[in-house]
Amino acid sequence: MQKKNNNKPGSGKKPRSSGRKNFNNNRQQFTPSFKKTPDIHEIEYSDGITVGQLAKKCGRNSSDIIKVLFMQGKAVTINSELDDDLVETVCLEYDIEPKKVKPKDEDSLEDDVADDPSQLVERPPIVTIMGHVDHGKTTLLDTIRRTKVAAGEAGGITQAIGAYQVSIKGRKISFLDTPGHEAFTAMRARGASVTDIAVIVVAADDGVMPQTREAVDHAKAANVPMIVAVNKMDRPDANPDRVMNEMSELGIMPEEWGGDTIFVPISAKKGTGVEDLLETIVTVADVKELKANPNRLATGTVIEAKLDKGRGPVATLLIQNGTLKQGDPVVVGTCFGKVRKMTDEDGRELKKAGPARPCEIIGLNDVPEAGDVFKAFDSEKEARAVADRRNRRKIEASRRKTAAVSLEDLSKEIEAGEIQEIPIIIKADVQGSAEAVKSSLEKLDVKGVKINVIHSTAGAINDNDIMLANASKAMIIGFNVRPDANIRKKAEENGVSIRLHNIIYKATEEMENAMKGMLAPVYTEVIVGEAEIRETYKVSRIGTIGGCMVTSGKLIAHCGIRLIRDGIVVYEGKLGSLRRFKDDVKEVSQGYECGITIENYNDIKIGDRLEAFQEQEVRQEV
Repeated sequence: MQKKNNNKPGSGKKPRSSGRKNFNNNRQQFTPSFKKTPDIHEIEYSDGITVGQLAKKCGRNSSDIIKVLFMQGKAVTINSELDDDLVETVCLEYDIEPKKVKPKDEDSLEDDVADDPSQLVERPPIVTIMGHVDHGKTTLLDTIRRTKVAAGEAGGITQAIGAYQVSIKGRKISFLDTPGHEAFTAMRARGASVTDIAVIVVAADDGVMPQTREAVDHAKAANVPMIVAVNKMDRPDANPDRVMNEMSELGIMPEEWGGDTIFVPISAKKGTGVEDLLETIVTVADVKELKANPNRLATGTVIEAKLDKGRGPVATLLIQNGTLKQGDPVVVGTCFGKVRKMTDEDGRELKKAGPARPCEIIGLNDVPEAGDVFKAFDSEKEARAVADRRNRRKIEASRRKTAAVSLEDLSKEIEAGEIQEIPIIIKADVQGSAEAVKSSLEKLDVKGVKINVIHSTAGAINDNDIMLANASKAMIIGFNVRPDANIRKKAEENGVSIRLHNIIYKATEEMENAMKGMLAPVYTEVIVGEAEIRETYKVSRIGTIGGCMVTSGKLIAHCGIRLIRDGIVVYEGKLGSLRRFKDDVKEVSQGYECGITIENYNDIKIGDRLEAFQEQEVRQEV
């Protein structure tokens, strides 16, 4: 019987042999293809690159990158952010050259717009007065402004940045008065970053001091010209040559010695030489040809910020370009708002403020950070959108901050569980002071105890602070703030400690003492006496009693005891009972006989020596 042929023309089916042949001819398409690693020799990356993103740039699998880092002792996941060192470690493994680039930020507030030269006009110089604490910086500004700012400062020490504009013979100069105290290094750095000219005040009777050197370093880093004001020339022990000599050692060479730095002798207290200093500032400003465009939206920097109970967030701005007007929508850091009111340093209302003008504004939705950049916008809607995006990125960055953890770090964190810590909430009158207090407290180094600042901001102590302190068992430190009666009562009810200060070193001193008090006591052993066993008595239900003579010091009831036989410690324990005749006694001094027992030990022999000791607490120092 003939087989039915199912492969007739028009049947719609292909002959089997044809299909098999097709499969053989095209089997390559069914065989998995192994992708060859691309030949990559250089990559570009920016801050915040994740393991997954780096793997893609290097043409590798994320698991390969994770394996490389794990072999280096780093535990990461595909979403972990990598720092520069980790990126270089991975690239070195694959012989790739990494190049770091700055990502373009569409919401940047930096002034990157090129101005039309025809629009530029001369602007006042921004002058920062810097120097060591108590060398006369605020007194000098006092003399220039003819006011009494210094008298109002706690302890005569400037506690925040002040910004002022003064007119000298028809010429305007904007001054920044930065604190000279060591704790305000960060604030002083911010002052130098926005300045055109730095005036370094050095007391003629004191010479160059630590903060003088810091001020010089900040001015050099900001690449601004310096003028040295040699102050306190009215003092009998004033020695300007010493100041010149010490400043020349820092690379600041006086003009008189062939250098390019002008030294001006002054007495801020009496006002002598101040006119010469101002003329020098104007001359240096003329050489720099400082210009700005007033016919554009304003940009600049936050000098200081605070939360005022009546007015809300208040920011002191220094306008560096453009003109800020009342009603302008602004973005300040991650905050936004409309300029509802603008005032100068004397509280006079301003309708507009041009380049190099310091002013105080209200109308923001939150307190910005000192040092934040600000920018004015055409519409409030645009300002709000930019601020929201910047705020969102800031929150995301803080969440991802600790993504990559080394295995060593993990073990350290486990060990750190034994470390005692003092949780602290800091509230200050202005943001700069809050930063300074936080920095000073975190520098305290007492072994076994650490400060943990869980919250630090400007503003009055409020209900939320009390609740946070209660939940985290924290102490609140208030700097130049005073809680009202209700807050005090609430703190007392919740057992929250509030410590109030207006001078930083007193806050740090108090906290240092608290940290020492929290330390687990450290004990050292003290030998209090020795005795020799002369007789032994065995008593049922008591054990072996040693009759002994105290040969030095004294034996004290229940003290530590070592039994020494032929110079070797046979047993170490605790003295059980101590008796003279039939009475229990607290101690037996040298030259007296006594009877003793040793807790949980009876192998006492004639000739054994006893060494009595106690552990005494030793106070720990930083």
